Amino acid sequence: MKKIKKIWQSPFIKNYIIFVFTFLILEIIFRSIENLSLISYNMLRIFIGINILAFIFSFISHFLPKLISKIFNLIIILIVSIYGLAELGFNNYLGVYVSLQSSSQAGAVTSYFFEYLRSFHWYYYLMLIPFIIILIYYIFFDKKLTLDMPKRQKNMQFFITKCFQCLLFVFLALIYFATLKLDFMQDKTSSTSSYHLFLKPVNPALVINDFGFIEFGLLDIKECLIPGPEFEKEIEYNPNTILNFNNSKPEEENIILPHTTIDNDNWKEIIENEKSTNRNTLNKYFISKEATYTNEYTGIFKNKNLILVMIESGSNIMINEEYYPNITKLYKEGYSFKNYYSPRNTCSTINNEFSNLTGLYTITNNCTAKAYRNNSYFESIFNLFNEAGYDTASFHDYTQRYYPRKTIHTNLGSQKYYGVEKLGIKYNWTYGDWPSDEDFIKSYLNILDETRTEKPFMNLLTTVTSHQPYTDNYQYNLLYKDDFPSEYPTDVRKYMSKIKVVDNAIGLLVDGLEERGLLDDTVIVLYADHYPYGIPQTHLNKVLDYDTSIDQNAENVPFIIYNPSLEAKTFEQYTGHINTTPTMANLFGLDYDSRIYIGSDVLDKSYKSLVIFDDASWKNEIAYFDASKNKIKYYTDKTYSDEEIMAINEEVNLKLKMSSLAIKNNYFSYLEKKLASYKVEPITEEDSNSEIDTNNNQDSSAN
Repeated sequence: MKKIKKIWQSPFIKNYIIFVFTFLILEIIFRSIENLSLISYNMLRIFIGINILAFIFSFISHFLPKLISKIFNLIIILIVSIYGLAELGFNNYLGVYVSLQSSSQAGAVTSYFFEYLRSFHWYYYLMLIPFIIILIYYIFFDKKLTLDMPKRQKNMQFFITKCFQCLLFVFLALIYFATLKLDFMQDKTSSTSSYHLFLKPVNPALVINDFGFIEFGLLDIKECLIPGPEFEKEIEYNPNTILNFNNSKPEEENIILPHTTIDNDNWKEIIENEKSTNRNTLNKYFISKEATYTNEYTGIFKNKNLILVMIESGSNIMINEEYYPNITKLYKEGYSFKNYYSPRNTCSTINNEFSNLTGLYTITNNCTAKAYRNNSYFESIFNLFNEAGYDTASFHDYTQRYYPRKTIHTNLGSQKYYGVEKLGIKYNWTYGDWPSDEDFIKSYLNILDETRTEKPFMNLLTTVTSHQPYTDNYQYNLLYKDDFPSEYPTDVRKYMSKIKVVDNAIGLLVDGLEERGLLDDTVIVLYADHYPYGIPQTHLNKVLDYDTSIDQNAENVPFIIYNPSLEAKTFEQYTGHINTTPTMANLFGLDYDSRIYIGSDVLDKSYKSLVIFDDASWKNEIAYFDASKNKIKYYTDKTYSDEEIMAINEEVNLKLKMSSLAIKNNYFSYLEKKLASYKVEPITEEDSNSEIDTNNNQDSSAN
């Protein structure tokens, strides 16, 4: 007993045990709440990591006076506890874990801070229990306080002790490193090794599952200061296997042709001369992709106008003929996509808007469209329609307070951008007191009257009325609230009131186009940026006929393509924002190279039905794979082998990584400039005469 007491009196040992105890309890509480496994090899790695961190903090702490040491310990434990609490809240509220890489979103988060706090479940505050236990221990059981420096052992004994501690630390570090490499410590169906995840912790959900939330926080800091390598292995490329497609369009109809526009010989030459590893990785990836082909839907909207309408916080609640007749009419009479998903991410609104316009995934846990606003994308939907001779413009009925859309849309190719000020409609700076989408559409139609030319037009409209919050008593929260069943949760009724304003706006748009004789020649596409994540999923379940809390069902939102000439049709393919641009390009018969999109034409006969979520999870009609837990759930009798799951995971992760690399390196601006150097300008009659005169002069000189 005396020996135990003597050991406990050692400042280093006592602090070490305190840190191990608190960190381990915090990880157990966190994983229990997040339904992550507590009995796995990952927990062994987490425990070893906790011991290393405890060693470091206790080593620092034991050099401090006792009072300062206690304060230091409590501060560290409190910071870790609050950080874990915040991560739980963010994942519950936004569907993602927060990262230093998403700090550009901080301004928006502060706007709905109290909404965020109100979303916390009571059991999240269990994360504060270890801190309270240690605080009570210090106050009532370890009362001795002093500002004196701790007594040190004799020189030789001190030296031996420190050597032993250093050896122990090295031993723990080696064991930890081994867990990153040993085969039995790896998830057999994961396409990303623990070692690479450690070096490049850009997928928070996977990192937290493998390393715990405490180590994720530290690795996140490391990634900001010292970014890890993008890839574990180089992209394989064989130039002899790249087919040279004939892109000329024959006069005969019903000829199936590949959607390619880039000359492969030029592209191969670019690869041969490129010195940058990252650029050539992208070149090799995109040139090697399989192209899509023309199909029965190709060009059915040739030369028609296109209006893309992104509905803020849309959901399948909108598909209700009694409450929302205008949206439901378009859904029932046009092309509707039953399994369209809008995955949440750090900046779901602007990031998903970006994915729709470019066919690229945004960077995991990064406000991509905002962070890389100065990038340009010649393959964007705006630029495709610009090349086809359309007038293009984008409209949004709010300011640039959160997202610099004027810059983003301009660099994506929008010829004109109309924010709320330019639209000339009433708005308020107060968060939650959003403008009216009805006023938005009225103003849009007036601008259309003033600016329309003989050219067809392509416009993007981004709404805002239905944005959260749904708990306060703002004008549109209350306007139609009493029109909906009283048994629905109040926040849902307020949301539905806002969506009613959106539905009215869609009615104004359709009627306005018809009055102007434009409806027959215009295609309207409706989709949502994300579901109303300010509302608990249990509340949404009161209205919807499926459980939104499982298998990322909450992300299932409407996608509608409408034109009066269409015969109503429902598509079952699993799809999402990533496929909008290539699908529209095919429907409108535009010239485009399908290989340079991460997304694909969803109507292509070879389309692989699959939707990919921000954390590399995926879903189709067969199964849902949860990447953060490395578990698969089947919906049919068909199952996948481990090899098939691995193959899908490799494809999913490659798409996410390539998209990320392309954005970080402004790849499409680079590729556009390289390809431009191969373009031969057509010789005009003036150039031809000039060349003849030059040749005559040369002949005269020779004579």
